[in-house]
Amino acid sequence: MIGSLRGEVLERNLDGTVLLEVAGIGYIVTVSQRAIPELEPGSTTFLRIHHHIREDAQTLFGFTSKEDKATFQVLLATHGVGPAMAMSVLATHPAASLIDIVATNDIAALQLVPKVGKKTAERLIVELKNRLSLDILDGGSTVASGGGSSVADVREALAGLGYGTEEIREVLRELPSGADSATLLRDALKTLSKN
Repeated sequence: MIGSLRGEVLERNLDGTVLLEVAGIGYIVTVSQRAIPELEPGSTTFLRIHHHIREDAQTLFGFTSKEDKATFQVLLATHGVGPAMAMSVLATHPAASLIDIVATNDIAALQLVPKVGKKTAERLIVELKNRLSLDILDGGSTVASGGGSSVADVREALAGLGYGTEEIREVLRELPSGADSATLLRDALKTLSKN
């Protein structure tokens, strides 16, 4: 089993994979769409690896943070969630945001994940409630003191300003985790104004 890889990024592909050379051996690693911009060809990187083995294939999933890897593994252990959906969830919501979303029962935020409808979002929240914990973040909580999700606040504000669901989904994927609602909203509006 491969636990981590440190090497040079040779290629990054539109399908969400990178070719990583480690000691003369090339590894194709699937990464989150959120991590792709960080993995410049020619740069050296360190990825935490989840080695997923099925009867017909072996796939390496790479993560730039231990929190994302731990969250991915929790998602995989959830009924009905495969690697593709787990990566899609992490591409939309980093670990800290996902914990916040589950803690505040923010079904609408989970529906921002492609191919996740209301029933799936409700089921995920119920199943993740006891599995996702702040231990994943080593004690770092992003739950707002008012009990609301920062991501939900930003989503509602953008919807109130007339932005469409797809625009909101795209901009939320680009936002950093762990920031307060005001900072996230400011960053989202800056990003949207460039488009």
